[in-house]
Amino acid sequence: MAGKKLTVVISQSQGKNPQKRQLEEDLATELIMSGDVDASLVPHLYDMSHDHTGMLFLKSVPGDVVFLSWLYPRAARWTLDRAGVRGHEGITLLKSEDDDFDEDEENDADQEEPKGIGSVDVPNRKLYCIDLRCDTDPKVFLEEIKRISSEKAVQTVGLMDWIQGNPKKEQLQRYLEPQKMIAAVKEPETAAAANALPEPTKRRWYPVIDYSRCTNCMECIDFCLFGVYGLDNADRILVEQQDNCKKGCPACSRVCPENAIIFPLHKTPAIAGADGEVAGLKIDLSKLFGGGEGLSPLDMAIQERDTELVADGREAVGASVGLPKRQDGQADQPRDDLDDLMDGLDALDF
Repeated sequence: MAGKKLTVVISQSQGKNPQKRQLEEDLATELIMSGDVDASLVPHLYDMSHDHTGMLFLKSVPGDVVFLSWLYPRAARWTLDRAGVRGHEGITLLKSEDDDFDEDEENDADQEEPKGIGSVDVPNRKLYCIDLRCDTDPKVFLEEIKRISSEKAVQTVGLMDWIQGNPKKEQLQRYLEPQKMIAAVKEPETAAAANALPEPTKRRWYPVIDYSRCTNCMECIDFCLFGVYGLDNADRILVEQQDNCKKGCPACSRVCPENAIIFPLHKTPAIAGADGEVAGLKIDLSKLFGGGEGLSPLDMAIQERDTELVADGREAVGASVGLPKRQDGQADQPRDDLDDLMDGLDALDF
């Protein structure tokens, strides 16, 4: 295998916030001018469909990747994973505002055995996901990218061996020539800019599963009454019909025992994928996942689900359907042998 430069991908913000656009542009310009890495711009990660040319480009990138976006790193990593852009988690020194472990907590977390079912078909490479909200100074990100690049001996394989789908050459070329895209962002009204910009995206809303935490307990599929969740060929939970999800509703995230369901654009950090103390999960869940009126996470989830049912012309069901077995009226605590026993008894047909 031949050596190759580290790939850095910048995922643009959804709107046209001038400060965000300026940071993206400054970063891309500096990275291109340095010549030390391969830099590209793609649309907002959460809004790209699996067959969007920007996502096809991401699938085509071999080797280690530094991915910068306006999302919490955990949310970005598992949104990428869902689209088939996989890799082992790369450690970055930049932390989001809400990712506030101290060093001892981080070391303790590293020693814990993962309890989730994990991802599948993970290639031998690393994905470094960085939240662009960490800082407003592009130099902070450039220094971290330089640090990662200096530590990596990046390996590559033939580009076409990685591509999933059938993008046209000119589609991938948009992302292989970020200089043209930067010019298009500056002058979007010109014909040349229109050709350089990627195909448009639309705002989306759907859950993302963090398989490092998901235990496949199926409580989300029981609770959701909109057909969002399903099972793959290995009976693993997955988001099957994402467009069935009701915009703005995070109810299934509130009932997940392991905080494994992320809504990357939700205003609550715990639901949007923040780490830090949120990763401990059993810390005052009424504040992290509950409502602003003293509602418990479960009560809030039932209320949100009923609201969407009524909006769909259906009847509210309250707590009578799909109630999480281990959370109804119980204090939040880790799953144990008793939970497994009770689930086994529930499965028996007496």
